[in-house]
Amino acid sequence: MVEHLTKETFKEKVFDFENNKDWKFEGSKPCLVDFYADWCGPCKMVAPILEELKAEYGDALDIYKIDTEKEQELSAMFGIQSIPSLLFIPQDGQPQMAQGALSKENFKQAFAEVLKVEAK
Repeated sequence: MVEHLTKETFKEKVFDFENNKDWKFEGSKPCLVDFYADWCGPCKMVAPILEELKAEYGDALDIYKIDTEKEQELSAMFGIQSIPSLLFIPQDGQPQMAQGALSKENFKQAFAEVLKVEAK
């Protein structure tokens, strides 16, 4: 299942921005962070796709969700202006942000190209 992050769990699992000025990924495998809100229509379209992808990719990557209403500090830190905003974080290298609802095929393409992971 997709995991919801708070500021504290984000610092443990993704990026400890309070102790690092430069990007340093804390995770052990590539991940996707979905910045969403409960009232957002496109976010609701993406949610079941992310659940399907988590089932298909299993332990190859982590998929996280951040509620922009509850975690405003995280949203501000990443300059989230529109939602959904999707942060693709490879094991090595810089994260890449995409905005708007993506199709399942677009997610799979980004997982392959940015995160370097394939479905099982």
